[in-house]
Amino acid sequence: MGISTGELVALIFMAQALALDAFSVCLGLGMQQIRLKRILWISLIIGAFHIIMPLIGILMGIMVAGPFESYAQLIGGALLVFIGSQMFFNAFTEEKKLIIQPAGIGLIILSFTVSMDSFTVGFGLGITGVHIALALILFGASSALLSCISLLIGRRVQGFLGRYSELLGGSILFGFGLYILLA
Repeated sequence: MGISTGELVALIFMAQALALDAFSVCLGLGMQQIRLKRILWISLIIGAFHIIMPLIGILMGIMVAGPFESYAQLIGGALLVFIGSQMFFNAFTEEKKLIIQPAGIGLIILSFTVSMDSFTVGFGLGITGVHIALALILFGASSALLSCISLLIGRRVQGFLGRYSELLGGSILFGFGLYILLA
């Protein structure tokens, strides 16, 4: 079963949108002057969680899809619209203070937190049907890469991009949700 160009582009944009949450958090982390070795480790752990969480979501979505197969596209699109609007409007809330350090259990909690959206997106994709391996590779690679880039940028600049990256990510997920609902 091949993948269409439209599906590939949609997965790439979704991967980037999900990674923007990690990008904004890592931008703030990078301002703590984290060593380069630690930056690589943080990026890899965040990337791994962006594979694990949507995989669990996809598998749960596949299990649920059977009884709701006729409503799968509607449910998947509605979930993406909901997540996208939640990300968009959360960008307007007060700036969150980071109290967890990116080491040990703190890194696990941080990675879990920034990948929670990908679980729900994975659930929606599992319901609608998706190329699982491709989606997971794109989600993990995008999150790891954007995390690394933002940690490096954070070492150089102040944190003015965080809120805007959440707005962009939420808008992209919302748009794809609408696309699925209206297609």
